[in-house]
Amino acid sequence: MSNLNQASIGMMGPLDADSKLVSRCLIVVCLSLALLFPQFEKNASHQNLAILVLMAAQLGVAWNIIGGYAGQVSLGQAAFYGLGAYTSTLLFTKLGLTPWLAIPVGGLVAVCISLIIGWSCFRLKGHYFAMATIAVAEIIQIVFTNWEYAGAAVGLNLPMAEEGWRTLVFSSKEPYYYLALGLLMLTLGANYLIEKSFLGYYFRAIKDEPDAACSLGVNLRRYKQIAFAVSSFFTALGGSLYAQKELYIDPGSVLHTGLSIKMALVSILGGVGTLFGPLIGAGFLTMIEEGTRVAFGGSGRGTDLVIYAGLIVIIAVYYPAGITGWLRSVFARHALQRREKLARGAL
Repeated sequence: MSNLNQASIGMMGPLDADSKLVSRCLIVVCLSLALLFPQFEKNASHQNLAILVLMAAQLGVAWNIIGGYAGQVSLGQAAFYGLGAYTSTLLFTKLGLTPWLAIPVGGLVAVCISLIIGWSCFRLKGHYFAMATIAVAEIIQIVFTNWEYAGAAVGLNLPMAEEGWRTLVFSSKEPYYYLALGLLMLTLGANYLIEKSFLGYYFRAIKDEPDAACSLGVNLRRYKQIAFAVSSFFTALGGSLYAQKELYIDPGSVLHTGLSIKMALVSILGGVGTLFGPLIGAGFLTMIEEGTRVAFGGSGRGTDLVIYAGLIVIIAVYYPAGITGWLRSVFARHALQRREKLARGAL
């Protein structure tokens, strides 16, 4: 082995350790800034924009469990988003149950429905599975559109008679910001635990080499179902938070197919199967959505969907690993150049 190669290998360990330290410091800095943001930014519209980014990121992280790690492209996640929103709202408005209990119940209802859906849909593969999830979401939307007890097409309003943390109803944006940030941290924590546990290895095996995983004794349908259930639970929590924030829901706002597309695109744009990719994707997509709304107003309705479609094409052709994959390749090139320079200096 040449002296240059030996020196390069010798430098590799310390540089990798430096990269991990920088990454951890960056995470701490970003979390600190996120916690302090409402204290420095008092503009309600800016706080609302930050809430939208956090909520989109949370949904992208939730979708990443089934679509990123397990590789099952579900385009019907809006069904669970709506189930969470409707369940918590009905329990709050009809039965007087506090949102602190109603919201987790909404998540459990979504898990039960996902088990029923998965039992039949996981018999399908590839685009057939994606088409089946879209069909299920459309059926659930039709049910709620015609269900009088749930407000039918008119929707439901959450009462503002009592404000505070007991009812999770607030007149300012700051509490909703911290609720959205807390839910995002909870969902990221679940993703991290899955990624580092045997479930993460099983999910990735199912995604990359399903036949090999099956031959080694991995029950494909069981672990797909687990990924689907966990993803559905956190998606439903996101829907419940939306209901609490907006104080009004209807089938068009929490059950339309565009929501499912956005959840998937947030993760795909940022980088599927990565922990922080959906956060990057959520920032980009929310800015596009709000930017087109400001620029075109009502006359530009649907412009964001056109841009979404263009992004899907660009990502599929040029950046299949998403923004995170592109950044990793850039950093890897810089790290390699740095190693080579250090190695030459060590000669």
